Amino acid sequence: MSFSITGKTAIVTGAANGIGLAIARHFVDKGAHVMFADMDEARLADEIGEEARGDGPVRMFAGDLRQKLTIANLLSATIDAFDRVDILVNASRMMRMSDPLTVEEDAVDEMLQQNLMTSLRLSQLTAKRMIKQAETLAATSGDAEGPPPPAGSIINLSSIAASRTQSCLLGYSIACAAVDQMTRSLAVAMAPQGIRVNAVAFGSVLSGSLQAALREEPDWRGSIETGTPMGRIAPAAELVETVQYLASDAASFMTGQILTVDGGRSLLDVVAAPAH
Repeated sequence: MSFSITGKTAIVTGAANGIGLAIARHFVDKGAHVMFADMDEARLADEIGEEARGDGPVRMFAGDLRQKLTIANLLSATIDAFDRVDILVNASRMMRMSDPLTVEEDAVDEMLQQNLMTSLRLSQLTAKRMIKQAETLAATSGDAEGPPPPAGSIINLSSIAASRTQSCLLGYSIACAAVDQMTRSLAVAMAPQGIRVNAVAFGSVLSGSLQAALREEPDWRGSIETGTPMGRIAPAAELVETVQYLASDAASFMTGQILTVDGGRSLLDVVAAPAH
């Protein structure tokens, strides 16, 4: 079975830069219809403004997905543009350094709102639409033999920070661990409706947050590369086909899994620089 996502409709959040943008562009290249969603309207317009005009496979949506109404508007805009949604990639993430001993600077609440609650709320609302679509298809297809067609696939982006102890990433690490558990819990809850929920935990991949961190602390690059068995930081493009696999019917019996893409970094414990 191929990793085909041709003809499917996907929502990709965090799609104005970094990994989210790479995933969304890759999905378009592979024949999917994609709603590029991000808070940064100017960056979205710069990246895909021209492509989003007309009736092609690309649309863009700008808004703060920490707001419940904005999440509802994103789903409505996707249905208006493409009539359905088959894939959700929760790639909108934020990384902030935090001092566990300084409450005023603690980033736990901010990280949970941005990295966990946004993904949870959007997943819940999108799942309801996926279930409705599947029920409509079942009603029109009659008593077809074999397993029911998949209702949809939800992919969360996590990090190896979820299982590593680095005090400077208190909030981010907690949020990533919560995303992993959310993935497992939603997978169990949504499996009877034919929705698969998986996650990709990455490290040593050049995300937008890692690019920003390396500009501030360029010495981290050598530390990360030394502590990664494959000896390098991967471009975002090396993550996208893993996400495509999880989105495709090739992964039709896989749910609740956290796939690690980190060049082997999580096998060691020698890197002082933060995981991203």
